[in-house]
Amino acid sequence: MSQPKEIFVRLDRCVGCHTCKIACSVEHSRSKNLFEAISEQPTPKNRVYVEWVSPPDRKVPILCRHCEDAPCMHACISGAISRTEEGVIVTNSDKCIGCWTCVMVCPYGVIGRHLETRKAYRCDRCPDLQVPACVGACPTKALVYRTVEAFSGDVRQDAAREMISGKGS
Repeated sequence: MSQPKEIFVRLDRCVGCHTCKIACSVEHSRSKNLFEAISEQPTPKNRVYVEWVSPPDRKVPILCRHCEDAPCMHACISGAISRTEEGVIVTNSDKCIGCWTCVMVCPYGVIGRHLETRKAYRCDRCPDLQVPACVGACPTKALVYRTVEAFSGDVRQDAAREMISGKGS
């Protein structure tokens, strides 16, 4: 079995533009069109959060990490939360009863509450796309969709380049 891909954040590249949030909302809209999605009901919700952290005074994208031992999945009293074969934690909205227990136990605070539908939602890694919408839309490539090994290799290459150029320690 091939290694699953995950969404990684390159903090040194994020400028806090929120393009990832917009792309996520549009992808999870019925119309898949920015201008139409704005007026849709229920309102399409993004699954990426961009948080301001001070210090060091920067914005950081936060999204579901699809935990190996997912607290949300264990806490879900209706059995609405499960893991796909690809390792993605998903919520079956037909089974979700809106108790928000999953929201309370999420260590990253990234499970949203859709108040109009009374359903929980989270990053689903855009199963209909080859690359999640947030990753594809990121203008600075701060979000990347790679295997753990490939991402680690990229980081090592960047560190080696910095060392050669005299910027690294």
